[in-house]
Amino acid sequence: MTNSTTRNEANPITVEVVRNAIVAYADEMANALSKAAYNMMIYEVRDYCCGLIDTKARMISQNRGGLPIFLADLGVAVADGIARYGLDGFAPGDVIVMNQGEICGQHLNNVVVYSPCFHNGQLVGFAANRAHWVDIGGVRQGFGSYGSSDIYAEGIQMRSLKIYEAGKRNETLWQIIRDNTRYPDSALGDLRAQIASCQLGARRYGELIARYGRETVEACISKVWDQAEASARAVVEKIPDGDYEAESFLDNDGRSLDKPVRVKVKVRIRGSQMTVDFSEMNPQTPGPLNSGRGGGIAGARVAFKALTSPDLDVNEGCFRPLEVVLPEGTMLSAKPPAALGLWSIALPTVIDTILKALAPAVPHLVPAAHKGDMGGCSFFGFRDDGSRFILMNIFGGGWGGRPNEDGEDAAVSVCQGDVRNTPVELQEIKYPVLVETHALRPNSGGDGQYRGGLGIELTYKLLQKCKANINLDRTRDPPWGLHGGEPGAVNACIIRRADGTEADVKKATEVEIAAGDSVVFLTAGGGGYGDPRQRTADAKDHDIAAGVVTKRSGS
Repeated sequence: MTNSTTRNEANPITVEVVRNAIVAYADEMANALSKAAYNMMIYEVRDYCCGLIDTKARMISQNRGGLPIFLADLGVAVADGIARYGLDGFAPGDVIVMNQGEICGQHLNNVVVYSPCFHNGQLVGFAANRAHWVDIGGVRQGFGSYGSSDIYAEGIQMRSLKIYEAGKRNETLWQIIRDNTRYPDSALGDLRAQIASCQLGARRYGELIARYGRETVEACISKVWDQAEASARAVVEKIPDGDYEAESFLDNDGRSLDKPVRVKVKVRIRGSQMTVDFSEMNPQTPGPLNSGRGGGIAGARVAFKALTSPDLDVNEGCFRPLEVVLPEGTMLSAKPPAALGLWSIALPTVIDTILKALAPAVPHLVPAAHKGDMGGCSFFGFRDDGSRFILMNIFGGGWGGRPNEDGEDAAVSVCQGDVRNTPVELQEIKYPVLVETHALRPNSGGDGQYRGGLGIELTYKLLQKCKANINLDRTRDPPWGLHGGEPGAVNACIIRRADGTEADVKKATEVEIAAGDSVVFLTAGGGGYGDPRQRTADAKDHDIAAGVVTKRSGS
């Protein structure tokens, strides 16, 4: 089809078709990935994102519900491949795999796969996804390993390697992955699912260009980006110009247990431009509580997107009004060979702290603090037949009270989007556990005119000997309230031994768990918003009747 539309004359109707098509393709990629994946972190929890990237490594679109914390780095991974091979170094049938720590800035389990998209022999873009593998080799396995001191202990790194070249599989690389992961069937099954997802996305994008022509499609995408930018700038312009700052604290890095980790941010507003400055962020840590630059940029992007355009689809234009100042060597921009295994732990608190800085300027937009971590658990060991098992799950907590309503209960962190916890029934079918309790945690939300949401109580009883990683943070610095609201409850974990003894655990790797032991996770509640004395009597009565609180405030 020929079309005379130029970049400056994108037809409004075509713009809307393209706008919805590029997101629909990313959603279709996500559906294909979740249906074909082998591990529950992908097909149940949905710890992944999918998207389309242009030939300049810019984000065309991302699937709805994709992890917000992946807002910065699909393009970064593709950019590294472009730098390595050049735009003329890709061929139809290529598939590239990437998880290298220095570039991606995340734990190595988050593996990027992407495929080039061609039309009439021309490279027109890439279809990419990132998904969490349950294992990537290394010294430790599972969530919450504090055993690594550098990236080399955390697993195999693959930097922009072609797992397929012109349609032919690289058997050597395939075998390396098989031989260096504890769960090779899962790893390779997930890799195949990611490849299928990317090939689908590349095919769909090619079909769109075949229908309208490359020039028209790219003109429409440019228009979509411009509109997203204008929407974000309109919100920033309403924030009073000024310099705003805030700080908070994480417990420690898992090694220096008596040394809190400071999260310090400055936010500058000038007209329609926002700058998030991490210059005073805690230096990179000896333990694995670090991320590369992608982590820091993603944290700033999530806060910015939540504030300016939470209802719009994700694309490159959303972030044009945002500048991120991130000098090398902070915990959000760690230099190699820093350990990155727990890269995500700090980021919910980073995002809350950015919003905390802006709360005095826009009290009508900013809620109190939420649970502040990306909590999860892992139990792993050997079955009676000698085969390995690993149970990995995430869990929610309370969100902060808002300017006009209570916070949400039992929701995952702001970094995690629409991810879900694994159904209890599947956990009990597949693993030697009994989930004794999965309930809301009374009294965990901070009091206020609008109450903070509740955390949860989750109790696992282990039916056979295994090991566990416990990776709690924010056990000292509670989710803060705003404008007179009270803080929420902090995170906690209790191991109840079969012999009747108990132990409080915060950060521990490979804890020995005996058959009959129980592990109780108590997740944080959200902070309250506004003076508790302003909460209505009806709301207080409802809190009591629903079991949200067990006594009236002040009684």
